[in-house]
Amino acid sequence: MKELKPALLLLLAFTLVCGGLYPALVTGLAQAFFPVQANGSLIAGPKGKPAGSLLIGQPFSEAKYLWSRPSATGGFPYNPLASGGANLNPAGSAYGETIAARLRRLQEAGMRGSIAADLLQASGSGLDPHISPHAATAQIRRVARARGMREERVAAIVAAHLEPRQFGMLGEPRVNVLAVNLALDAAAP
Repeated sequence: MKELKPALLLLLAFTLVCGGLYPALVTGLAQAFFPVQANGSLIAGPKGKPAGSLLIGQPFSEAKYLWSRPSATGGFPYNPLASGGANLNPAGSAYGETIAARLRRLQEAGMRGSIAADLLQASGSGLDPHISPHAATAQIRRVARARGMREERVAAIVAAHLEPRQFGMLGEPRVNVLAVNLALDAAAP
């Protein structure tokens, strides 16, 4: 009994600190200093309601939208509960068939010439919301034609949403597909 009382008191103390006070403090600080990120980096749609997160990709298949990277998640595309790559062997036939099917789809949509790898291959998480500037630029003609817009206007919207390297040195320039598609909807619904 002598050893049980301090053990129970420590259990109670650590439960309060680690299970209550610390999470409340971290949540409060996150809400105070980083409210957008703490709430999922949600982006508002045309009526002010959340249209998605800037951190998780979404499938777009209509010609009037920029298309995202392919998703390799299980169940359905961009399933955040089944994040992960396809882990297909690049020398295997299944990988080759997958890439060939994606390439045919892009060519049938009118894409010619050099096609960016990120339009053919899924990201490691299968949830990447960004594409390269090359992948976005390659889609401008199709999007402009489908929306009845001038290509220069679509290119300007894409350019306005170009995100540079983080801190000027980390990562590569990228374009957030959801942000561009929402801007396109606002410009030409």
